[in-house]
Amino acid sequence: MGEGAAERLRQLFEGHRLTPTQRRIAHCMVRRADEVPFLSSVELAERAGVSQPSVTRFAVALGFDGYPALRRHLREVPPSDGPAEHTERTAYQQAVDAEIANLRHLAGLLADPAPVRDAGALLAASRPLPVLGLRAASAQARGFAYFAAKVHPDVRLLDEGGSLLADRIDRAARAGATALLCFALPRHPRETVEALEYARNAGLRVVTVADSAFAPVAAASDLLLPAPVGTGLAFDTACAPMLLGRVLLEAMCDALPDAQARLEDFDAGAAARGLFVE
Repeated sequence: MGEGAAERLRQLFEGHRLTPTQRRIAHCMVRRADEVPFLSSVELAERAGVSQPSVTRFAVALGFDGYPALRRHLREVPPSDGPAEHTERTAYQQAVDAEIANLRHLAGLLADPAPVRDAGALLAASRPLPVLGLRAASAQARGFAYFAAKVHPDVRLLDEGGSLLADRIDRAARAGATALLCFALPRHPRETVEALEYARNAGLRVVTVADSAFAPVAAASDLLLPAPVGTGLAFDTACAPMLLGRVLLEAMCDALPDAQARLEDFDAGAAARGLFVE
C-alpha cells in the first residue's frame, strides 16, 4: 500500500463523526488505499463486510453527492510509492498514537488550572453531589462516583435514563444539591441534554466533561471542561475524558478540608476487614 495514498485518505476522514460501520469502511479503505479508487460500491462493501447502502451513506457523510463522486476524488490520490515498509504502523498503533495526542492536547488545556479548580470547588460544596452519565458516558460517571464517594459525604450516581431521571434530579435538589457533574460523550443522547436543562431549571449549576467545547451539551452547561476522544477504532476511546475526571477528583479533594481524613479512615477500615490482597 502506498503510504502517500493512505495518508491522503486519513486526512479525508479526519474531522468527520463516523458511525462504527462507517469507520469499518474507512479502515478498509486505508488498508487498500491503492485498490479502492477502482472499486465499485458493491466491491468495497464486500471487502469491508458491510452493505452497499452503507458505502453510499459513508460517501455522503464525507460530503460527497454519492459514492461515484467519492471514487472520482480518490482517483486523484497520487500513485503508490512502492511496497510498504515493515516499520509501517498498524491501525492499532495509530489508535494509540491518536490517544497520546489527545492526552498531550489535554495537558495543554490544563496549563491553566483555574477552570478545573473552580469546578472542583463547585462539586465539593454540593451536598449531595449528583453525577450524571448516560450510555457511552456511564462508565466515566460510575468511575468518578466510585472514587468521589470516598471523600465526599453524599454522591448520587445517575447512570440510567427514563422517566425517573428527572425525579432523581429533583430529589437531589430538594436535599440541598447546588451542582451536578455530567460526563457527556459521543454519540450524545438527547436525554442527556434534556436532563441538564432540567437540572439548571431546578437551580443546579452544571459542570460537564465533554469531548469538545462545541458538544451539544455546551449550551446546557455552566462550566464545560473539554477532553477529546479517539475515533480511530470502531468505538470511541475515552482516555482523555477519564483522566480529566481524575484531575477533577483531585481538585475536589483539594477543596474538601476533610478529604484526607476520610481517605485515612477508609484505609484503616479496609485493612481491618482484610478488604484487599496485598
